[in-house]
Amino acid sequence: MSRLKRLACCLALCLVSSAGSAEELVAEFRGAVSRNTTEFEVQGPWLLDWRITTEGGRDAAVEVSLERAGLGSHEGRVLTTKYPGNGVRLFEQSGRFYFRVDASLSNWHLKVIQLTEEEAARYTPKTR
Repeated sequence: MSRLKRLACCLALCLVSSAGSAEELVAEFRGAVSRNTTEFEVQGPWLLDWRITTEGGRDAAVEVSLERAGLGSHEGRVLTTKYPGNGVRLFEQSGRFYFRVDASLSNWHLKVIQLTEEEAARYTPKTR
């Protein structure tokens, strides 16, 4: 009987821990040249999780803009860097989008992650 109780307890813990995070990967893009990504659809709030790398200590140059698909309207520049690094940016807009990536001597990796309102509330802007 105690074995059955332990199994039930483990199962309950697994269910609780898996229900704790609703982050969902919507889209993922990688590249080393300038290009437009494929379109993705997302509901606000969502995150752009980005990473820029270089080979051999070269100077990177990357600019990423968010574009509204179908309308071709420019929503704004979301990332500009000349250095390798990584970070996240929180968005509230919903819709169908794509990224316009201008890259020079760098590898880029972008992830679009759907969040719940509760998860978005945990993100605080980095102060400079």
